[in-house]
Amino acid sequence: MTVRFFVVASLLISTAACTPRPDSIAPVSMTGAYDQLSCTSARNQLDTERATLAGLEKRQNAAATGDAIGVFLVLIPVSKLTGGDVAGEIGTSKGKVIALEQRVSRCG
Repeated sequence: MTVRFFVVASLLISTAACTPRPDSIAPVSMTGAYDQLSCTSARNQLDTERATLAGLEKRQNAAATGDAIGVFLVLIPVSKLTGGDVAGEIGTSKGKVIALEQRVSRCG
């Protein structure tokens, strides 16, 4: 009974520490951060930031998958230890995309 409890508790703790999927990461608010940009510059930066976000999401999905495998095999979320989790960067990038989209939408 004690061993079973330890295994279940370890699994719950390890799973809670896993890298989140990109869809579950909230954007950082950047309302108005790009209001001074010209329409051309805002469009260019939006294209660049969307590409950046796509790359970050790909890395995050790989890290989350690696964590799931690591937790299954050795009860350790590997990306948390190796720096593979880029959740903060994704939140920032999502916020930039939203703010740039708002700016571009006012360009007409």
